[in-house]
Amino acid sequence: MAIREEIVWRSGVVYLAMIIIAGALLVRILVLQYVQRGKWSAMSEKYVYKTAELPANRGDILSYDGRLLASSVPYYSIYMDTRSTGMSTGTWLEGINGLSEGLSRLLGERSAAGWKSAISEARKRGDRFFLIKRKVDYETLKKLKELPIFREGQYKGGLVAQPENRRILPHGELAARTIGYLNMGNKGTVVGIEGSFNKELTGKNGVVVMQRLTGGDWIPVDDASTIASKEGFDVVTTLDVDLQDVASSALKTQLRKHNAHHGCAVLMEVATGDVRAIANLEIGKDGNYHETYNYAIGESTEPGSTFKLPVLMAALEDGVIDTGDVVDTGNGSIRFYNKIIRDTREEGYGKLTVREIFEKSSNVGTSKIITEHYSDKPRDFINRLYAMKLNQKLNIQIKGEGTPLIRYPGDKFWSGLSLPMMSHGYEVQMTPLQILTFYNAVANDGKMMRPRFVTRILNNGSVVKNYGTEVMVNSIASRSTIRKVRKMMEGVVEHGTATNLKNADYKIAGKTGTAQIAKDKYGYRQGARISYQASFVGYFPAEKPLYSCIVVVNAPSNGVYYGNLVAGSVFKEISDKVFATNFYRDFVTENREIKNASAPEAGNGYREDINKVLSYLNVMYKRTIKDEWVATRESGDTVRLVGVSIKEGLVPDVRGMSLRDAIFLLENSGLRVKYTGRGKVLRQFPGHGARVNEGSIVSLDLHM
Repeated sequence: MAIREEIVWRSGVVYLAMIIIAGALLVRILVLQYVQRGKWSAMSEKYVYKTAELPANRGDILSYDGRLLASSVPYYSIYMDTRSTGMSTGTWLEGINGLSEGLSRLLGERSAAGWKSAISEARKRGDRFFLIKRKVDYETLKKLKELPIFREGQYKGGLVAQPENRRILPHGELAARTIGYLNMGNKGTVVGIEGSFNKELTGKNGVVVMQRLTGGDWIPVDDASTIASKEGFDVVTTLDVDLQDVASSALKTQLRKHNAHHGCAVLMEVATGDVRAIANLEIGKDGNYHETYNYAIGESTEPGSTFKLPVLMAALEDGVIDTGDVVDTGNGSIRFYNKIIRDTREEGYGKLTVREIFEKSSNVGTSKIITEHYSDKPRDFINRLYAMKLNQKLNIQIKGEGTPLIRYPGDKFWSGLSLPMMSHGYEVQMTPLQILTFYNAVANDGKMMRPRFVTRILNNGSVVKNYGTEVMVNSIASRSTIRKVRKMMEGVVEHGTATNLKNADYKIAGKTGTAQIAKDKYGYRQGARISYQASFVGYFPAEKPLYSCIVVVNAPSNGVYYGNLVAGSVFKEISDKVFATNFYRDFVTENREIKNASAPEAGNGYREDINKVLSYLNVMYKRTIKDEWVATRESGDTVRLVGVSIKEGLVPDVRGMSLRDAIFLLENSGLRVKYTGRGKVLRQFPGHGARVNEGSIVSLDLHM
């Protein structure tokens, strides 16, 4: 009996203990479920889920006609969740062979058997984030999504694609330094348009929910808390890709030919100040030339003889000289204190008119003029230069502009040599773009335009902000002075220092420059070696200027360093290319009688309409083309028809079409149209071939 009671007692204790434990567990469950639920849910979220920033796509930088200059291209890192909760065994067994074959075909790297083995081993290990391949482009990703297993998506097929945007320049190094880049780092480096318009390009980041996988990796998941990012705005520049290519190619050829250290070339539209091309090339350690620094904007140097234009303009404005006045330049040398100033012609030029002094670039002549008339009143001379804004920065849209230097009488380094040295471009410093802006003002009848690099900001094709043209000075000099110096600049090419640029098709006006380069503590001479800077700056056509251009070549070392030969040839190649464009010819032939016209200009448009017009005019033309939309090309007395390419998602070329045809073609491509002017389409934006979204606006400029 005692044994039985002891067993019952012990059993009771055990049961009681179990009841107490069960009760305690129940209480704990209730506390966790209802009392501490918020706390543990938050902790769970903290360690299993997190929110991360979803980077916004950076906006594109576009040329003036809508072609890409810089863009963020999406690349993807492809992973596979081999133990995805939604992936069934049947899906795995039926699709693994096809998936492996597809990966081998699309990505290579392994055979089909190799891919199957690698993925199967990862599945056995339970890998939730097995790397397939990094830097996969979008087209390849689309094909991967069609493969067995992967076609089921992220949860049933385990396909995880993490986007990683990469900034690219579709045209390589063309204008690369002006387009610029960002390097945020510790101090941050911002260069070019990328840096100056970073706020507009950046966009607004979103928020994405990430889930932690076994092994510590994180993958994005769909969640109501996810906030989509907003893409950055697009920036439309003034740059012309075709002209940029010509400028860079011509500059590189001359730099190589003369074994120069670096050089730059800038092409500007006279009326607007728009920079159509800007090339900056420097020789690298590999022996090739690269865009490493924006010399055109940032390098202030002594310009040499190109500075003679504002120097003589100051004297003309003050009325102390006229272009027909005669100056005796003697035997080609003149001494000021301990400095001898020489002309390039050893025996000298003798007596020259002021106009001839400029055309032949006589250092002796300009120094005699300035010292004779301003030695006792140097402030009058400097004040005149200051009135032409030569001592001020241009305050352009891109950061990093060099500071001009024109000393004032009484400054620390002013001396008796300052006036004669300044007269031919020494003891002053200016950047190539600052010099070009002044010459552009002369071409523009005295109106100085601020150089423009960016014209508008776009959001999905709609204009967010316009940057109009800016007039810095309404007139840098009187009309009389402008008229005189323009004739002097034409004379430089017609019978002066740049006759090698003369041609029968159009006139060039400009000025050569050859300056010695000061090398820090060594001055202008380092041993027997003297470094030179060759330049040519001017505009064309001389009678009705449309474009201005400057070319500067620094430290040519093959014995040839004169501006007309080293820099002038680059200028000529650029101007010839511009002359060859339809846009240029439209202006040149405007309001002129077209002689020897054999085949009429039939325009571009709907093929049947073009055929009817040409048949009615009895014009011979080739009828083999079958495209509905055509462009005409004149060849003697025959017109040739070529097809207008129409591709989905790309802007068609409507230049030369009537407004009716252009609107029909563009709207049938899903685009909206805005236009100004009358007649046929002269220009369009975005340009043909630009990739746009449906509903984007295409702006047309019409011309009679």
